[in-house]
Amino acid sequence: MTDTRLILHEYPPSGNCYKIRLTAAHLGVPLERRGYDILRGETRTPAFLAEVNANGRIPVLQVGERFLPESNAACVYLADGSALIPADRFDRADMLRWMFFEQYNHEPNVATLRFWRAFVGEGALTAAQRDQIAAKQAAGAAALALMDGHLAERRFLVGDAFGLADIALYAYTHVAGEGGFDLSLYPAIRRWLDRVAGLPNHVPIDA
Repeated sequence: MTDTRLILHEYPPSGNCYKIRLTAAHLGVPLERRGYDILRGETRTPAFLAEVNANGRIPVLQVGERFLPESNAACVYLADGSALIPADRFDRADMLRWMFFEQYNHEPNVATLRFWRAFVGEGALTAAQRDQIAAKQAAGAAALALMDGHLAERRFLVGDAFGLADIALYAYTHVAGEGGFDLSLYPAIRRWLDRVAGLPNHVPIDA
């Protein structure tokens, strides 16, 4: 990377923000951190929308004077050229498959229920949000079951080596209990979580 100043615009409890911090930790890459309280609407201010992300969301990785939204894109930027991205062509595509799965099947259910239950509170949800809980619970459980089956005979998600796919899915899976998911039902996931947490340079979400 030619740019040396990296700033993470984040909401620290967010798993999406944690992915970037965890990637940087494994790479030994220092990040400056700027926090925003999404519960207070700090990513919806005119200044944030004009200067950081017109989509009003975090995380955003600032690279010099440029801004890169979307957590998985930021992780790929940081990890480019490192062992976190497989050298094998098929494995690289498989890594992306799991990262797309995380954003399409896993995060909208597992992460959303965690946010609603642990940060907003079910009593503060709208009627429309409450109506979605059962469907999100079922879809999140299906995503976890798929991961558990895949990990039953593997140490990591892609090519039997730790990489970005593991980082992307570890972030919200390891706190899925906060969203009402019983991780004791997924023994292969639990072994994988312990494996990831035991790696050198691992940092917890609240670090």
